[in-house]
Amino acid sequence: MSVLVAPSILAADLARLADEIARVEAAGADWLHVDVMDGHFVPNITMGLPVLAAIRNVTRLPLDVHLMIADPDRYLEMFVRSGASRVSVHVETCPHLHRTLTRLQELGARAGAAVNPATPVSALAEVAHLLDHILVMSVNPGFAGQAFIPGSLRKIEQARALLGSRYPAAGVEVDGGIDLTNAGAVVEAGASILVAGTAVFHAADAGEAVRNLRMAAVGS
Repeated sequence: MSVLVAPSILAADLARLADEIARVEAAGADWLHVDVMDGHFVPNITMGLPVLAAIRNVTRLPLDVHLMIADPDRYLEMFVRSGASRVSVHVETCPHLHRTLTRLQELGARAGAAVNPATPVSALAEVAHLLDHILVMSVNPGFAGQAFIPGSLRKIEQARALLGSRYPAAGVEVDGGIDLTNAGAVVEAGASILVAGTAVFHAADAGEAVRNLRMAAVGS
């Protein structure tokens, strides 16, 4: 199985963001993961549309935008227009998830749905056919540097089983506490997209960290 590595710029040095992005891009990162938080759905405020547009101007990598915000439907078009290649919305914030995912695809973006640690993967059963990926949160969202929740491995297996052979092109993305100690187990459980922030950008060499993470995942 091919494994994609998506460094999360939440953990990057934002004062040197263009340089940080260039380092991981040169090292072979597949995507850039952009965490958008509003201080309502999660207890933190991060970056928004202007930062996303600026990132789009300095990289050719696909931008994987994770909307941890209340009422994401209001902003879907703006995020796609600002450079999002794919967008993950949380099932917990979307009362009309079918409509939200359909709208993302109409806008030309890949559409994903994220589930928090306390949300069952089965909540996505009725929209599985619309998903380009499932994003399994392996920490409670809001802050970088948290420890991986061990029970997430079971949820990754459930997400892969939900997509199954019917939707083989859809990926299972995992975000939270991913590092060299668990990347192999996460991939073995069924993940194909690894989001890593602290493990990449807090390493002495971010580029080497990307390469090492991919080796750890492929070696599973």
